Amino acid sequence: MSKTKLDDGIVGRGNRDGAQLFREWFNSLGDVAEAGGDAAYVFVMGSMAEVLRAFDLPTVFPEINSLQTAVRRVAHEYLDEAEDYGYSPDICGYVKADVATQLRNGQHPMGRIPKPTIAVLTNACNTYIKWAEIWERMYEIPIFTLDVPGTRTAGAQTWQGNAGFENDRRYVEVQIQELIAQCEELTGTKLDIDKLREVLGHANTMNRGWKQALDLNMSRPSVFNALTDGTVYLGVTNGFKGTAVGANYFNELVEEMEYKAEHGIGTITDEKHRLIFVGVPCYPIFRRFNEMFTEWGGTFVNSTYLWFASGGTNRGFEYDVNHPLKSLAEGVLISVRDAMDSMFYQDQILVDMIDEFDVDGIVYHPIKSCRTVSTGLADNRRAVMASRDIPTLFIESDMMDRRVVSEAQLKNRIDAFFEGLESRKQKAAIAG
Repeated sequence: MSKTKLDDGIVGRGNRDGAQLFREWFNSLGDVAEAGGDAAYVFVMGSMAEVLRAFDLPTVFPEINSLQTAVRRVAHEYLDEAEDYGYSPDICGYVKADVATQLRNGQHPMGRIPKPTIAVLTNACNTYIKWAEIWERMYEIPIFTLDVPGTRTAGAQTWQGNAGFENDRRYVEVQIQELIAQCEELTGTKLDIDKLREVLGHANTMNRGWKQALDLNMSRPSVFNALTDGTVYLGVTNGFKGTAVGANYFNELVEEMEYKAEHGIGTITDEKHRLIFVGVPCYPIFRRFNEMFTEWGGTFVNSTYLWFASGGTNRGFEYDVNHPLKSLAEGVLISVRDAMDSMFYQDQILVDMIDEFDVDGIVYHPIKSCRTVSTGLADNRRAVMASRDIPTLFIESDMMDRRVVSEAQLKNRIDAFFEGLESRKQKAAIAG
């Protein structure tokens, strides 16, 4: 191992720099809030950041804001305030935390969040539409909804050249042109097509780097933990999409992951069990939740969360900057479709991942707050187990609400799962 490389800080750089960029991003949003500037509220699945970036509109991700309240252990205060205001305990915790943030005039653990001047959303999540209507009522702002056609049969993507794909692409492209017209009216400036090309070029670098990093986690030992490290990388993927800073970050992230893979540097000291995570992490006890797996030598080599929370950019789609609008429509169609498939048609991809990532087990984590992600996970689990002889764990908690998170119950289930994994490995060693 090269001591010089370690001294230069290459190992751990992705987490360190990612956390710093994340803080800088929230600081910049605070500056916008203080100045009363324009901001676009967007979502991780189909943020349309490429278009908004071309108009210099800062992007605010309410999903990310909300999960940060849980990571910083104050989500219960926000949930209580929204419920006292009249929102049901049964609806999405992200929505309620955001409502409380708005009621607090943007005050947030990471800084002040600016008010929206436009909201942009897709149909990737049914909650998005009702959520945006809250801002419409609060601030009387315009809302743009991009309708992305989903896959027709069991997650079977169609591709360029297919008649159905081309019809869907044209449908998305017309809507993007409508979004551009709305941004021109809002900002009073015409779209600079060369600036859009520049943004798409940086997005290409980020998308390519994200896929390379995911593929490098096939290494043994795995070079990053999809649950914890991956969440840091997702923050940069969304907050800095289409920027030179984001592109440079992912170039350096790939360099770090390649170095770790080459030198056998894993994410934990003694990797015994390679796992896939299905669902959204348990943020109210995020660190402890991960420790309950790493204490057994378990690490997450991939997750569906890195799939849909990156808006489908895990595919590494690269835009053709010579045909920016057509290619942007293609990229949005493919990536948002893929993100939706990650929630509804995971089984075959998970079966493929078992071999590609040399997986020992799959952890399913349905949550109270999100029916979109959680519905069907039990059926999906049965389909995967029918296809492959793979141990699985099914545990329930929440991404936001600590009132429905039982650490003791989770630990009992997780410990029993690992005891089964270790017994299985011992029997296989004896048989071998």
